[in-house]
Amino acid sequence: MSDVSSLLPLLAVVVPALAVPFVLATGDRPRLREAWTALAGLGTFAVVVLLVRSPATHRTDLGSFAGVELALRGDPAGLLFALLASTLWLATSLYSVGYMRGLDEHGQTRYFAAFAASIAATMGVALAADLLTLFVFYELLTLATYPLVAHAGTAAARAAGRRYLAYTLGGGVLAFGGILLVQAMASTLAFVPGGIVAIATSDPTLARAAFGLLVVGFGVKAAVVPLHAWLPAAMVAPTPVSGLLHAVAVVKSGAFGVARAVLYVVGPETAGELGVALPLAVLAAATMLLAGLVGLRQDNLKRGLAFSTISQLSYIVLGVALLTPVAAFGALLHVVAHAFMKITLFFVAGLVYVETGEKYVSDLAGVGRRLPLAMTAFAVAAAGLVGFPLVAGFVSKFHLLLGAAASEQPVFVAVFLVAGVLKLLYFWPIIYVAFFGGRGDAASASSHAFAPSHHADGGSGGDGALGIPVAADGGLAGASAHERVPTVFERRPGRETAVALLLPVLFTVGMALLLGVVPTALPFWELAERAVAEVYA
Repeated sequence: MSDVSSLLPLLAVVVPALAVPFVLATGDRPRLREAWTALAGLGTFAVVVLLVRSPATHRTDLGSFAGVELALRGDPAGLLFALLASTLWLATSLYSVGYMRGLDEHGQTRYFAAFAASIAATMGVALAADLLTLFVFYELLTLATYPLVAHAGTAAARAAGRRYLAYTLGGGVLAFGGILLVQAMASTLAFVPGGIVAIATSDPTLARAAFGLLVVGFGVKAAVVPLHAWLPAAMVAPTPVSGLLHAVAVVKSGAFGVARAVLYVVGPETAGELGVALPLAVLAAATMLLAGLVGLRQDNLKRGLAFSTISQLSYIVLGVALLTPVAAFGALLHVVAHAFMKITLFFVAGLVYVETGEKYVSDLAGVGRRLPLAMTAFAVAAAGLVGFPLVAGFVSKFHLLLGAAASEQPVFVAVFLVAGVLKLLYFWPIIYVAFFGGRGDAASASSHAFAPSHHADGGSGGDGALGIPVAADGGLAGASAHERVPTVFERRPGRETAVALLLPVLFTVGMALLLGVVPTALPFWELAERAVAEVYA
């Protein structure tokens, strides 16, 4: 079906971008400022829904740069990402109101403005019709999210922000090098399902170099080892930002960029012939296992979830690198499944901090009695990440396993299974102690496979596991170094927490359950099917 000229793809970018000046102009009136955020979120979601429901493929031409055409286009893969981001922006916006007000955070106007700018850039990444357009919005996303990473303004936050810029902008430079090579070989940067034909007939050395630069450049935001160090450090940011980074905008943009490079630039067949897919698969498998192992040592809850994200992102990368239709389908499903499950976990981590002031796993014995709904949602989302049935993660991982079994390297089936066991070893002690732990069981919450290292408060140590600096700050410390009497949590009469905090948790975990029980009920399944069908013809 031919493309239809339309302003809808552009509107998906413009609507959240327009919220930025309105949010800044009404910073002294919090309710109006938050109303602009809500209206922009609803408007963006409505535009994306129109694109998804339309039988046509909508395209907005943006002109040309140095002879290269720039455009936005609503193809199935892009619409899947755009629908996910616009849906979760609504949930995160409401959650942000409850979180920022609950902690009386400073700089709330700047926070909401940067959030809107980040979603605008994410829409551009999702709907980019070519490599150069994707690159422009990819770099804008880095700049838009920097104020969110450094929001706290502390020395640790500024250091995390600098590291974030160094890694992601450095990755952008490498990706741009790959874009230049693709343009030189193919004289086009447009995304072509199954890959650009001219690359298959080009110099194999140049084609391998282009693939490597694109994958490494986008792999930075996908947090593939050893390019991951910025992500755990970024946990110093407010929890809604952590949810944004880990569920939708930044890390998924990296994984999405890798998928575009493999499926729509080089192409699965050419990637197999060039021999570049297997090294990518091995790197992704190593990331899954190493990050899962290091995560077992973390006592800081958000930091542990960060390493879980690093591992889960490589499920997506490995699924794409296996070069089978079923694995690619599972990878696209996991983009969605992981988003709903992981943002639920971060939402709960932030809710626990707002209500109790606790951020270490070893201080959460019995917190399930104080926050039963929130911790039940945490348990459900965690079960989905492990791969238990009836949650979205089971559906996506089942297809990833089938795709691995059908590939030329069925050994990766074992990698998926071992990674799942590591997730179980990480999450089960947290859930058990939260619901069944007592005052004397606080230390047992950290009874992971490896005992956490301890560092004195007030200073920072050397490099921790996988090269992450260990500091005393709650967002950066590898393990809890505090010694205090464990809190005794008791159920409080009345409501559990603010509606603005609890409702997004119930929504996202409900979506994870819906996608696990009836995976075809929402458009994500059909969009993933259409994307794989057009790539593998």
